[in-house]
Amino acid sequence: MKIQEKCIPCIVNQAIKVADMVGLEDKNELLRNVFSYLSRVDFNSSSTPELIGEIFAMLKKETGNADPYKETRRHYNRMFLEQIPDFEAEIDCAGDPFLEAVKYAIIGNIIDFNPIHNLSLSDIDACFLRLKEEPLGIDDSKLLKQEIVKADSILYLGDNCGEICLDKILLSKMKELNPSCRLYFGTRGEAVVNDSVEEDAYFVGIEDYATVISNGDSSLGTVLYRTSKQFQEIYQNADIVIAKGQANYECLSDEDKNIYFLLMTKCGVIANDIGVPEMKMICMKK
Repeated sequence: MKIQEKCIPCIVNQAIKVADMVGLEDKNELLRNVFSYLSRVDFNSSSTPELIGEIFAMLKKETGNADPYKETRRHYNRMFLEQIPDFEAEIDCAGDPFLEAVKYAIIGNIIDFNPIHNLSLSDIDACFLRLKEEPLGIDDSKLLKQEIVKADSILYLGDNCGEICLDKILLSKMKELNPSCRLYFGTRGEAVVNDSVEEDAYFVGIEDYATVISNGDSSLGTVLYRTSKQFQEIYQNADIVIAKGQANYECLSDEDKNIYFLLMTKCGVIANDIGVPEMKMICMKK
């Protein structure tokens, strides 16, 4: 999915908000670099997650802070890690625990402290209560379940902090369905906004069910040509790729691969591209 004109203000707005968050008072140099970079971008061959990754790298350099969201990620990983037993109990009581785990993983995608979405903890609690009672906007979970049972290798592409605790529960259900399947969990290669890196995956215990693999890149999603050769090999050999979040959708929606997208449609651009209203839960086979 290529950049749309409505994405540009969000990209610039994110740079300003993160600069504010880390206390950068003089933004002149940062903004000059941002606009200089954007003036050189080929919008026909780039994606928004790639641009945000580049701009976030500029911000890290300008502030001297290599990981502005480190404490935020740790805080929300710890918070949702403590709630895993309660979430598991609720999921196991459902009529279809696998579907419920898929649904919880998608609801978890609302855990986004990216300044573009600007959600508070109370917003997230309210969304959990409301969305648990709603059906999926697109539901290919039965087909996903059937394919998991037959798969030899699955690559699960994670997204945000906190959210990965819900991913861990879904990974456990996938392992129950197919104990011999090789599961891989992909993280970002470097800190970029509040997206999960290897440290976060190990912190919440993803390795209990899947091999943790960094994609080797600092983009917001999974920009394949920028990822490591090791990651690309795992991607190419995977029978199924499960891609969490909007950024992964933006990066991979045009790929010729067996991909299931799990996400909340948190912005109009993504919702329109998929063909559903905003704030819908999506489990969609490409």
